[in-house]
Amino acid sequence: MKLKIIFLASVLFMNWTIVFAQDKAIQSNKEMNIFIDALMKKMTPEEKLGQLNLPGSGDIVTGQTASSDIGLKIKEGKVGGLLNIKSVEKIRDVQKVAVEQSRLKIPLIFGMDVIHGYETTFPIPLGLAASWDIKLIEKSARIAAQEASADGICWTYSPMVDISRDPRWGRIAESAGEDAFLGSQIAKAFVRGYQGDDLSKNNTIMACVKHFALYGAAEAGRDYNTTDMSFQRMYNEYLPPYKAAVDAGAGSVMCSFNEINGIPATGNKWLLTNLLRDQWGFGGFVVTDYTGINEMIEHGMGDLQTVSALALNAGVDMDMVGEGLLTTLKKSLEEGKTSEAQIDQACRRILEAKYKLGLFDDPYRYCDIKRSKTEISTPENIQAARETATQTFVLLKNENQLLPIQKKGKIALIGPLADSQDNMAGMWSVAVDHNQSVTVLQGFKDAIGDKAEIMYAKGSNIVDDADLDKWVSSWDRPSIDLKHTPAELREEAVKVAANCDVIVAVMGEAAEMSGESSSRSDISLPGSQRELLAALLETGKPVVLVLFTGRPLVLAWENKHIPAILNVWFGGSQSGNAIADVIFGSVNPSGKLPATFPQNLGQVPIFYNHKNTGRPLADGDWYHKYRSNYLDVTNEPLYPFGFGLSYTHFTYGDLKLDQKALIGDQTLTASIDVTNSGKYDGSEVVQLYIRDLVGTVTRPVKELKGFEKVFLKAGETKTITFAITPEDLKFYNYALQYDWEAGDFVIMAGGNSKDVKSAQVNWMK
Repeated sequence: MKLKIIFLASVLFMNWTIVFAQDKAIQSNKEMNIFIDALMKKMTPEEKLGQLNLPGSGDIVTGQTASSDIGLKIKEGKVGGLLNIKSVEKIRDVQKVAVEQSRLKIPLIFGMDVIHGYETTFPIPLGLAASWDIKLIEKSARIAAQEASADGICWTYSPMVDISRDPRWGRIAESAGEDAFLGSQIAKAFVRGYQGDDLSKNNTIMACVKHFALYGAAEAGRDYNTTDMSFQRMYNEYLPPYKAAVDAGAGSVMCSFNEINGIPATGNKWLLTNLLRDQWGFGGFVVTDYTGINEMIEHGMGDLQTVSALALNAGVDMDMVGEGLLTTLKKSLEEGKTSEAQIDQACRRILEAKYKLGLFDDPYRYCDIKRSKTEISTPENIQAARETATQTFVLLKNENQLLPIQKKGKIALIGPLADSQDNMAGMWSVAVDHNQSVTVLQGFKDAIGDKAEIMYAKGSNIVDDADLDKWVSSWDRPSIDLKHTPAELREEAVKVAANCDVIVAVMGEAAEMSGESSSRSDISLPGSQRELLAALLETGKPVVLVLFTGRPLVLAWENKHIPAILNVWFGGSQSGNAIADVIFGSVNPSGKLPATFPQNLGQVPIFYNHKNTGRPLADGDWYHKYRSNYLDVTNEPLYPFGFGLSYTHFTYGDLKLDQKALIGDQTLTASIDVTNSGKYDGSEVVQLYIRDLVGTVTRPVKELKGFEKVFLKAGETKTITFAITPEDLKFYNYALQYDWEAGDFVIMAGGNSKDVKSAQVNWMK
């Protein structure tokens, strides 16, 4: 009886807490609406348009803002926010002009590309996705928000949640990879990490979900290119991460550059109003990408006045850099091409964001000089970045347990990325101080001390083409060695390596070879690096390849010849220390691929959750006439989605289902025993996949529906259990209704998308 009373009391308390929170939210919204109604009654049409304007930082110099061009616009109420200003002193100086010298004293919102950390830089997003650790990713976003907000930033242009299946596209580095389920979990984690539980707190920042939508499906993998796909593919395979981020409460959304069904996203009313607001219930504001409105002119949608009205009418609220809304909407209003109500709605959404961020209550709430000196690049944050990076590295090959390396003898550290501070953090490291980045050479020296001797040689350039080097060098600092030919660099490295016990070759892409405007038609190891690898192999010494990359690369040659390969993506400012931790065995690698690695470029796009054909190739076959296959390569990838080795070995038992037949809303329990059958303690990502065998529309051969990262001591066995409900079986059918269909399903579990144990179940409605 006593337990029953306690239980009832706890239920009542929980219900009361929910009701209280709802009442508080209703009251807060009521107060916000009253405040904004009163403010907008005072605003002129020009001031309303000013709130829609998001210019770049321009000619701002601390102490001289008021007299600058941008300062004059702020005084006139023609600016709603600014992007990519760094330092709390500058931001405070600019905010002072807005709230003390403009007529209505409306504060500005300050945004920045805080993509994978602020000054403390974490692995690139594709690398973070490889951790398959949602709590870890959320923590990285929380630290990024803490640091950015301490330096005056209250809005980030992240997370980027675009699904990408084409590694030629440079911005795959900024994504979570190819899978909608994994991408959705990561999208929610980023939003939670940035925004916390209260946007008005001065250590949270507003998230901006990008790029809405389908940007990752750019044709030919070429950035800014067009996209074209069916609604089926759109709703089932590309849209889910955007919706997950919106459902998580993201405060803003950014338009993509591409077109959708023939209309650029920036002017697409179906996308920005019918789908985003009407179907999904999004209540925040929509911002364009950089000059997105202006670029619709080149798409062939009309002149600046026409495309600006098109964007506003479609649902755009803020214009990044282009100033089309600011300069043309007054004329469009007079000509009846847009309405005052639409301008008011856009203005209101910007003001609401500022209200929710607490800027009307205190315009300087993010401008605390003390915080900027004590909460950025703290020892705790730096350690978190190092630990996070170690969880993202993917061991692709480890023949004869070459790794981990013992700290003894002579170790040759060879390669153009072994001692390259500029390339450690990776693309979109806007706020990082590259001079604080830890190189692999420094990380090795710190880890080894006097226990072994490190012999270093550059060995090759990242790329040998001088023009390409200029395009991909960080911060306009070319990396080509002008004093030595590629052959001379290679010869020097071989001499160093010949006198060592083991070779660690640190190679791959430059940081700026991936990211925005960094598409590649050849995704193999660049420059003369492969020639260097071949020369190192000829020494007869064991070779470990530490691979920096912002995308899946073509590594068929490397996989065939190099005994050990560790893919480290770009691990952030602590890359060198984290790599040393893993190479020398302080940390057992546990990363899993969030994107498929092809055997060759001709297989692209290649992804695990493809549809079957009417003429599929039988398992284990290479080629059959009149089947869906290639003449010159198998259909299989080099490394499948979800793949990643460990210094230990994990053995999977049979998959067990608690039922073979279910009806309606019953729950199916799937369980599998996982044993660490090796000699090292380690973590394994156990992955759950489902195949719907028969549907009213064709269904993928398998879809990720769950995963769990589990730590196992050597010799330990754990039973991993997944609860499966009809919610996990749902998809968008031909009529775009989200539902599940009765029938037979294959349940699969394993360590990657290819190597799974399976069982079949019948599920009726």
